Amino acid sequence: MRLLCVSDTDDSIVYSPGGKQYIGKLDLALSCGDLPLECYDYISTIYHCDLCYVYGNHNLQHFNRTAGSKNPNFEKYRPDELFPIFFGNMIDGKSIYLKKQDLIIVGLGGCMLYNGGPSQYSERQMEKRISKLFPYLLKNKIKYGRYLDILLTHAPPFGIGDGEDLCHTGFKCFISFMDKYNPKFLLHGHVHLNDINSVREHVYGSTRIINVYNHYLLNI
Repeated sequence: MRLLCVSDTDDSIVYSPGGKQYIGKLDLALSCGDLPLECYDYISTIYHCDLCYVYGNHNLQHFNRTAGSKNPNFEKYRPDELFPIFFGNMIDGKSIYLKKQDLIIVGLGGCMLYNGGPSQYSERQMEKRISKLFPYLLKNKIKYGRYLDILLTHAPPFGIGDGEDLCHTGFKCFISFMDKYNPKFLLHGHVHLNDINSVREHVYGSTRIINVYNHYLLNI
């Protein structure tokens, strides 16, 4: 199974006329956030694949109407406003089973609370988000024999590929999540890998942690 993972920047390869020839056939696309929703339209249309995404802490023009009500730091939108329709399945704060790919994906977008903006969470707030997922994870375990396959986040786990500043500090509760639920993959963005020699992958227990900044092709 071939997955295109994107995050943080509209990579020139993915969005170029020759991108489809370079990327090849895809079974699924995943986004770890910080991209305009228009990018998901492009990927879904050009690459003819399903796409799931979470929000980051940038490009949040439509965050309020799709995920904001679940976030403690949001401004209410007007329900009578007209909004465009975009492709992509927003799974921020959700668990989803994709029958076609036989994958269970859990989404936990956003980053560490640093200036009170939307899609930012304190450690405690992220822990609360995780606790709300427990019934769905338990259902997955009973029905499919596993809690999940992929944890899709924007921020990294604490101390594993995260940054030194508050904004780019990872969440400690992601470590606890991996200890308890053993996802095969944790995919994140947020920490920009501008140096070609930057470490992109880590392993924690049975979980393969990958920073998909820019784009990353994942074969499962």
